[in-house]
Amino acid sequence: MVDPRSAAGGGTGALGSAVSAQAYLDALAPIMARVSRQAGGPVQQAAELVVASLRAGGVVQAFGTGHSEALAMEFAGRAGGLVPTNRISLRDVVIFGGEPPEVLGDGLLERDPSIAHRLYDLAAAAAADVFVIGSNSGVNGAIVEFARLVKERGHRLIAITSFTQTADVDSRHPSGAKLIDHADVALDNGAPYGDAVLPLPGGGTACAVSSITAALLAQLVVAEVVRRLLEAGEAPPVYVSANVPGGYERNSILEARYAGRIRRTA
Repeated sequence: MVDPRSAAGGGTGALGSAVSAQAYLDALAPIMARVSRQAGGPVQQAAELVVASLRAGGVVQAFGTGHSEALAMEFAGRAGGLVPTNRISLRDVVIFGGEPPEVLGDGLLERDPSIAHRLYDLAAAAAADVFVIGSNSGVNGAIVEFARLVKERGHRLIAITSFTQTADVDSRHPSGAKLIDHADVALDNGAPYGDAVLPLPGGGTACAVSSITAALLAQLVVAEVVRRLLEAGEAPPVYVSANVPGGYERNSILEARYAGRIRRTA
């Protein structure tokens, strides 16, 4: 039987006081506050890029590898989010590109710059599309090369990364550049070096924050995009949950406007 005191984060001793649900909340709160302060600056700039893209017939192309794929999922294809969004992931080379599934078994795939070219081609981006790339470190080869391609092809780019982490690690791209170097707008997810925030007695840290703060930034951008459209008298193309009556049918009508432009995969 689980001790309810430990389940609630009420353990005793040095470890219990340093690592607990409450300790995580206490560490997370000031980080969320710092991230939120971007709502009046770079979030506004990011929203302007997205609105300009949508009005020009573009869609939001969102890409992330590893746990940063959660950021792409936060932008693309979720209830309350924008319909004209497309999620790009490493597995696209298998699902859409015909590569054997074994290619995804390479744990260092996100460090390979060459895969970025395949992913960009598979996305079939239009000139008006705006890109959002999430990467906590912002230094892996595939991410940096993808960002370089995006800018080379004339798109606007929003980067969501840890300013602390990316400043303290070397680029893994041959150019020495990082994701942030290619961005038109960069948003700081506030994560500390190593991402996790609770120190462990034997060294190291537990409980990461970047997924939570990146999701917050994504929703702040969406909120500002929707506000701009509403204030201009335009109906924002926003998903309702497919799990409410009529939701799937309504979403399908909206998605039809962007047929062939957006992909919805598991």
